Amino acid sequence: MLYSWGESAGAGSVGWHLTAYNGRDDHLFRAGIMESGNPVPYQSYRDDRTYQPLYDNITALTNCSSAIDTLDCLRHVPFATINAVLNTTAYETVFQPIVDGDFIQKFNSIQLAQGDFVKVPILDGANTDEGTAFGPRGVNTTQDWINDITSNATGAFIAEQYVPSLLEAYPDTCSDLIPPPTEVPCNVTYPAPYGDVYRRSAAYFGDVVMIANRRGACETWAANGVPAYCYRFNTIPAGIPWEVGVTHFQEVAFVFDNVNGLGYNAAHSSVDPFLNKPQTYTELAKLMSSSWASFIYDQNPNNFTGRYAGAQQWPVYSTGNPQNIVWDVNATNTLAYTEPDTFRQAGIQWILDHALDYHR
Repeated sequence: MLYSWGESAGAGSVGWHLTAYNGRDDHLFRAGIMESGNPVPYQSYRDDRTYQPLYDNITALTNCSSAIDTLDCLRHVPFATINAVLNTTAYETVFQPIVDGDFIQKFNSIQLAQGDFVKVPILDGANTDEGTAFGPRGVNTTQDWINDITSNATGAFIAEQYVPSLLEAYPDTCSDLIPPPTEVPCNVTYPAPYGDVYRRSAAYFGDVVMIANRRGACETWAANGVPAYCYRFNTIPAGIPWEVGVTHFQEVAFVFDNVNGLGYNAAHSSVDPFLNKPQTYTELAKLMSSSWASFIYDQNPNNFTGRYAGAQQWPVYSTGNPQNIVWDVNATNTLAYTEPDTFRQAGIQWILDHALDYHR
């Protein structure tokens, strides 16, 4: 079983293993769980023209640049020294996998289109407001948003020639904003440091980083006759500001049934997700963790006793009738219900159709 959660790089590693060596199946695992990550990476692929200068700078700062084998030299640098170098803002999440023609043989979107992936069942999902974690702030005008979309400093960037059709696919429509009107009324404009166009921008960045490729993976698995169970997490834990909403990583405490809030404290600048919350929060954690355990056991998340009586069954994803399960404590007497996986259809399809233009 391949399993990574919450942080996109971790969950993305499951996707890379599912497509490794052009999808070669060495029978190393029988299923995969991807929380906020997918076979198509969340960033655009770069190459050594981006990373070599960064590596060279590291060797210079650690007195390894003149070594015959600079990599071996780095292996012997004291931890405190290299840790101090890597913990500067210049190296924050900067190194990512590249298409090397071996482990990653080509863009992952091409592999999925060609069926070159390990065909095992998956559980795959994302949170409603991923874009509040991955979208930039200070988006005061449409031009600010365009600048962010096309900047090669952005994780997933695209050429300016595509901007007109992209803006058309992401109109300034209330129902498409992030957080959505079910969380924040349509007439609420975010103040500084967010900006007037922030909610429209957040919808796009949540999709381009996480949600579009989650839908694309579910569609691909279904089209190839392989079971996929897909979800949207839609519950705001304790301690999360209203303007952030159901952002990245918030499902993790529920998946692990961490109802005691272990690891959440002031030292980690976090609040127990279940603090002063109603019993439905604990019940949702039990339902989700049991569903995950059931999938791990026999690849069916519905096969366990004592399942919450009101919760709908988690359907296998279908191309003809694509359905997510939604984990939502605000859903009266259900905690979990199905929805058509068609929200922001035009925008998400635009992103999927332009995967190669995003260099992934």
